[in-house]
Amino acid sequence: MGDDVRIGPYDGPSGGWGSAKSLGEIMLREKVTPGIGEALLRQNKADGFACVSCAWAKPASAHPFEFCENGAKATAWELTSLRTPPDFFAKHTVTELLGWSDYSLEQQGRLTHPMRYDAASDRYVPVAWEEAFRIIGEELKALDPKSVVFYASGRASLETSYMYGLLARMYGCNNLPDSSNMCHETTSVALKEVLGSPVGTITLADFDHCDAIFSFGQNVGSNSPRMLHQLQEAVRRGVRIVTFNPLRERGWERFTNPQSPLEMGTGAETRISEQYHQVKAGGDMAALMGLCKWLIEADDRARESGGAPVLDHGFIREHTRSFEEFAKAARETGWERITEESGLTRVALEAAAELYSQSKAAMFIYGMGLTQQVLGEQNLHMLVNLLLLRGNIGRQGAGISPVRGHSNVQGQRTVGISEKPALVPLDRLAELYGFEPPREKGLNTVEACEGVLKGEVKGFIGLGGNFVRAIPDRDRMEPAWRKMRLTVQIATKLNRSHLVNGEVALLLPCKGRIERDSQATGDQTVSMEDSTATIHASFGKREPASPDLLSEPTIVAGIAKATLPPNPRLDWDTWLADYGLIRDAIERTYPEEFRGFNDRMAIPGGFHRPIPARDRVWKTKSGKAEFRVPEKLTATGFEDQPEQYRLITLRSNDQFNTTVYGYHDRFRGVKGTRMVVFMNPEDIVEAGLSDGDEVTLATVYGDGVRREFGGLRVTGFDIPRGCLAAYYPECNTLIPVAHHAEESKTPAAKAVPVRISARVPHHSGRSVPAEGLPPG
Repeated sequence: MGDDVRIGPYDGPSGGWGSAKSLGEIMLREKVTPGIGEALLRQNKADGFACVSCAWAKPASAHPFEFCENGAKATAWELTSLRTPPDFFAKHTVTELLGWSDYSLEQQGRLTHPMRYDAASDRYVPVAWEEAFRIIGEELKALDPKSVVFYASGRASLETSYMYGLLARMYGCNNLPDSSNMCHETTSVALKEVLGSPVGTITLADFDHCDAIFSFGQNVGSNSPRMLHQLQEAVRRGVRIVTFNPLRERGWERFTNPQSPLEMGTGAETRISEQYHQVKAGGDMAALMGLCKWLIEADDRARESGGAPVLDHGFIREHTRSFEEFAKAARETGWERITEESGLTRVALEAAAELYSQSKAAMFIYGMGLTQQVLGEQNLHMLVNLLLLRGNIGRQGAGISPVRGHSNVQGQRTVGISEKPALVPLDRLAELYGFEPPREKGLNTVEACEGVLKGEVKGFIGLGGNFVRAIPDRDRMEPAWRKMRLTVQIATKLNRSHLVNGEVALLLPCKGRIERDSQATGDQTVSMEDSTATIHASFGKREPASPDLLSEPTIVAGIAKATLPPNPRLDWDTWLADYGLIRDAIERTYPEEFRGFNDRMAIPGGFHRPIPARDRVWKTKSGKAEFRVPEKLTATGFEDQPEQYRLITLRSNDQFNTTVYGYHDRFRGVKGTRMVVFMNPEDIVEAGLSDGDEVTLATVYGDGVRREFGGLRVTGFDIPRGCLAAYYPECNTLIPVAHHAEESKTPAAKAVPVRISARVPHHSGRSVPAEGLPPG
């Protein structure tokens, strides 16, 4: 918590001078190295580097400054002049560092040397690279491959990811969970089931041809601000935007473009959403059913009266299956039930449906508000149902767009980071490299956590990220984590995951994406895939933070050479000398997706992987796009009870995933703290609370485990009644490992059943039970 806590309304737009000021603040905090301006001018450019933050697409014709506030923060975070050398670890024990905040740990700066944990002194001590690889190799060879997890965070390049997946399979397992398991695995499962393609269907060019955009459960202002450029341009040419989201998020309301001198000088704002519907957490399925019901019944009336059809019957006949079954269910679902489950009025839903019915090409954008639910897959089935009714898949300007987080989280799945053998061309790998890949399913993130709790997982390799902090059930997971034999973390900065160690623990610092990667044949280029399945080259030019850093491919190869027997068909050192050879190997493994990889990777705007659903080719079991009838109208997976709330965990404006850049959530008016819980003002009164009270939240789950998190300041906010919101990852301890999407096992962090178990009035320092509730 900061020294000066201030909470109050923020009246400004997204972007604008608030964005410029926030960027200036982080530049000062990080003491960025000279040349930060030159780096920012290269960010997301065709001859520059792909942003290390979100996965939004890079345009072929870039803006002069093709970066957003959070992307610039990520660059400053990586180009900091602050360092965490061996001397730092000599001064601080791991036990002491565990008491530091997430922000304070990462604020120490870039890691400079490989380190190993010394249990006797409770400190990290330096270790030579070759010795580190030898230790890891010996430990891995002594463990059962099925007991080792190879995690990837989503930042690693396509080249590194391909090598990493190959390392795990040659070692003998498919235990390759990644950050997609925690956010958009639901997308991969649900879209594959009903469209035959596990990713979105739109490209940047579709923004130029749509006439309506609908957003569900996604905060553009904090999570993908560069998209605001496309949204602003769309609004200016008459595109109508409708937003469904529990909280009123400023990015979907209004925007001042920081790159426009005129807008900055005049304070001009662009209104983004024409309609804004604050659906209850978990209520999107009901809202979507309401839109579908209105369209189907409006089409029924049009047919009876001889009017123009509302639905695209030609598309439905030729390209879909099970329409009549779904239409019957929609007609039979009552409006009272729809409004109760969604928290929206019939008038509001009919207004959104009518707007959609008037569009010729509509795009649907969504985020983790839909995927991180127990019935998340059914949320997405309903989203697809609504698109199919009017033929809005495989049409220019229309389609579905999941907004991904980490900049290559989608791409690493494309090249083999997956626990599901069916998604990887194992026969081709066997042919290329002369080994028999494991065929049994590996562990995803939730299953890896379950394995750690049971004592079955003995080793963990982390390719980036902050796994221990990002996962659910933290208070149960951390003690179990320490019982593992081996933990290895590949990272750029220190975080909490590096302090919760197995018996043998190593911390391996790597070069960042912005930095020069010089190998035997010269400076190397890497590549990434964005949210629109487009591949881009990324060129690192800055000098590394330390001469002792290795590139991620070099570290992966070092572990492989120390662990695996020699393979006459694979020379890791040859690959390291020229990353183009890794791309040739990717193309041989995935010839359809990566045809001409090396020749096409530097095309401005990138090259698109083929996505069959874009061309109305349906790789489903039926060969058609599928309508699906949902089991329920709420996706939470639990029944509401008196004095129970639906907790939404969310990021602040000063944060990317688990990385906290500062304590200023500007758009929500919070500065100096992250220990807040946002509540509807009427709920505050009904619970006998006051703004500023401190409360403890307790999970209502019924598995006998006590999960509580306290010290949260009650803050009135525009949020639906019965819903709460608080920051991730602090509140992850309230999420049971078993509370996840049914099929994908994505943690259901957007609707956690909680109650208020204790409170401290803002004028008192004494903890007392909340009125009307038993003590925790």
